[in-house]
Amino acid sequence: MKLFTIGYEGATQDQFIAVLKGAGVERVIDVRAVPLSRKPGFSKNVLAAGLKDAGIDYVHLKALGTPPDGRDAARKGNRAGLERVYAGQLELPEAMVQAEQMRELANEKPSALLCFERDPGICHRTLLHRAVTADAEIVDLFV
Repeated sequence: MKLFTIGYEGATQDQFIAVLKGAGVERVIDVRAVPLSRKPGFSKNVLAAGLKDAGIDYVHLKALGTPPDGRDAARKGNRAGLERVYAGQLELPEAMVQAEQMRELANEKPSALLCFERDPGICHRTLLHRAVTADAEIVDLFV
């Protein structure tokens, strides 16, 4: 399995979609707990519509997002805190179900995990793919 990751920090929706298209991504798997954004074009419904117009599927898997305590730890640069909180999140039944769904979706067609942070090294999407798709080839895309 090949799995892409992408963050939209610093990007416009057009730039974001161009990078996805250039990489051959056919589905975006949104792993934000709260799929809202102050950044134009990246709230759930607007993003889903823009992706649909570009021929890219959109799926939101809320349970794979970072809970508030984890987001707070990440904002403070507390990587250990983020890892601890997120590991607990992945043990929840709904997260386990959605993690399996994520694997199935990624196996069906080229897919990208989406979150805000441009740098995957500081984002929970890296923790997610390491926990759920450790066997996948990971390609981090940058806008």
